[in-house]
Amino acid sequence: MIPPAFDYVRPASVDEAVRALADAGEDAKVLAGGQSLLPLLRLRLAFPELVVDVGRIPELRGVRDEGDALVIGALTTHHDVMHDPLVRRHAGLLAAATETVADPAVRHRGTLGGSLAHADPAGDLPAVVLTLDAELVAVGPNGRRTIPAREFFVDYLQTVLAPDELLVEVRVPKADGWGFHYEKFHRVAQAWPIVGVAALVRRDNGHIAEARVGLSNMGSTPLRATAAEQALAGAGDPDAVARAAESAAEGTRPSQDPSGSPEYRAHLARVLTKRAVLTAAGMG
Repeated sequence: MIPPAFDYVRPASVDEAVRALADAGEDAKVLAGGQSLLPLLRLRLAFPELVVDVGRIPELRGVRDEGDALVIGALTTHHDVMHDPLVRRHAGLLAAATETVADPAVRHRGTLGGSLAHADPAGDLPAVVLTLDAELVAVGPNGRRTIPAREFFVDYLQTVLAPDELLVEVRVPKADGWGFHYEKFHRVAQAWPIVGVAALVRRDNGHIAEARVGLSNMGSTPLRATAAEQALAGAGDPDAVARAAESAAEGTRPSQDPSGSPEYRAHLARVLTKRAVLTAAGMG
């Protein structure tokens, strides 16, 4: 289908982009890699009066080391994230999950910031940044603000970003010494996961000292499996991990759609949590 008519601007800086968004208000959409917005436009599910193309703003790209965290520009493509040596060394979970996103064409065009701002709970990366306890930095007319990932996603395809704010970077705490794994189930290659599980595990004396488990497609936002995280503390063998994983779906509200029932998704969450944690802990 042909998208509806809209005005188009291509700012050269973050300040120009914020001014354009502020002038247009809720009638503007941000275009980054275009992998989420362009399909919505073609299907006429989005009707912006203005599209603000931030794809040529160089300050929004790249990865830098800031001591205890990596700072990743919002326009950094999936391809660049998954191949960046700093990400692979200090945030391996993000690199591993990004390798599973869609297909090579999407990974070369799609961006980390675009994926997070789109806030699809079935996406791979929102649950991953939640698991990593990342922070997202936005710029608006009133300056910069830092938003914990746990506060960023508020509902289906909705975030706390105001219409005149632009996501500019993602701050990812280094996870040195943690085991990690991303496990997802989908019926066909390149499809959205029916359920995805991100796991980070820190072991001490052969037992799990701390575990973080993020869930994709188990509610209207990405979620942490907090009951499973608590149950995993102290687990020292695969049987203990399996018992803890049985609580992975507690507190979730998975949807009913042609891909599966809520009960089926809850079953997948338990199975995939067990697999992901065992692999992350080196017990698999």
